[in-house]
Amino acid sequence: MPNMVRFHLHVFGCQMNVYDADRLRSALVNRGWVEAPEDTAEVIVFVTCSIREKAEQKVLSALGRHGRSWSRASRPLVAVIGCMAQRMGEGLMRRFPWVRLVAGPRHLGLVPEALEDALRNGKRHLFLDADAREIIDLDEIPIVRSNPYKAYVTIAHGCDNFCTYCIVPYVRGRFRSRRPEDVICEVERLVKSGVLEVTLVGQNVNSYGRDLRGYSFPRLLEDVASIPGLVRLRFTTSHPRDFTDDLIEAMARVESICPSVNLPIQSGSDRILRLMNRGYTVAEYAAKVEKLRDALPQLGLTSDLIVGFPTESDEDFRASLRALEAFRFDQVHTASYSPREGTPAARMTGQVSEETKRERLCAVNALQSEIALEINKSLVGKECEVLLDGFAPKGEGLLQGRTTTDKVVIVPGDANCLGKFALVKFVRAEHWCLHGEILSLHPFPLREREVRDRAG
Repeated sequence: MPNMVRFHLHVFGCQMNVYDADRLRSALVNRGWVEAPEDTAEVIVFVTCSIREKAEQKVLSALGRHGRSWSRASRPLVAVIGCMAQRMGEGLMRRFPWVRLVAGPRHLGLVPEALEDALRNGKRHLFLDADAREIIDLDEIPIVRSNPYKAYVTIAHGCDNFCTYCIVPYVRGRFRSRRPEDVICEVERLVKSGVLEVTLVGQNVNSYGRDLRGYSFPRLLEDVASIPGLVRLRFTTSHPRDFTDDLIEAMARVESICPSVNLPIQSGSDRILRLMNRGYTVAEYAAKVEKLRDALPQLGLTSDLIVGFPTESDEDFRASLRALEAFRFDQVHTASYSPREGTPAARMTGQVSEETKRERLCAVNALQSEIALEINKSLVGKECEVLLDGFAPKGEGLLQGRTTTDKVVIVPGDANCLGKFALVKFVRAEHWCLHGEILSLHPFPLREREVRDRAG
């Protein structure tokens, strides 16, 4: 087999999939492989998501669309890994015979060697996560990242919450914390390689440490935040039931922990929250938000909301609209309920019609866009520090970055500005982002510049 194999990654879904893709990319590059555009690749890997049916349909459409050419011997070897691979298993190979490898998210460590074997011998490989607590992982050094300035680091695998609509515990397995020393070591390596911002990720980061004696998520945050050279630290996703006072205190005390939180409410109806098995009421959620905003006045608060959950009435839906108006989130990731095979909610009576779900989704999106635009307009004319970490997805000569509160900011600029901290004046607002102009550029954030100036 030639040493230099061209490969291409298609990444779908959450930040954990981005993290898995970065590690797989690293493993392949460290074997002498070269990342290439899809049309020249010898190996194409789909890193998949199963959280909603729509996410799976994107992968199925891509596999079907290119199947005719991919089925020829001269075309790429195709692999499907991640949550969708775990859920559909061998069925993917039967439906798409040109798929040569299928692997669940807990068998990522077997994928590089299996790809080489498939190329060399033409064998098909199927790795499904039979043991809910077994993990065969990758630990690649150096990491070849999709973004040189910021990185995701997984701190836990799986989930034990079993929300009735969610397939994650069934495809990613039971909850298991990574050892804190492994997390800290990985972040240290990232910082030494030039990473300025790290986001700790997990299905429920607040559960971290429950399977470790005497170690908690707030402690991990503080230990990671103390790593020299790490400028910004974020985390996602949180569960409102498990968001503790000591976590809020740590965020308020440690400057490098960004004042931004994604706290999924999922519904504004207590009745629906009980059916979802979320473990909190709207009033309890409101108490958490009040504590967060009292401790962190600049807090950027985002959330998740599902419409059309089984038996959701007009009044239940209106309660969700009232929640959006009451909490005034900066952004909300909205979705219509998608039945996932094997989950309790999929078996519930009183499924809401697709037409009603579409209408309700349009209504929540319209309201939230209005709220987000009002919030962003209030920032026009103000100045803020932004880490410029990439090119904007649309428009020539535009860069993209984020504030510490996780606001997306678009500014004119070129590649020389990337990886720098820009003092930006906001000049225009959209519901999803702010447009600004760069007032000054610096290699370090404001607080570090002040320290260096005083020391100098």
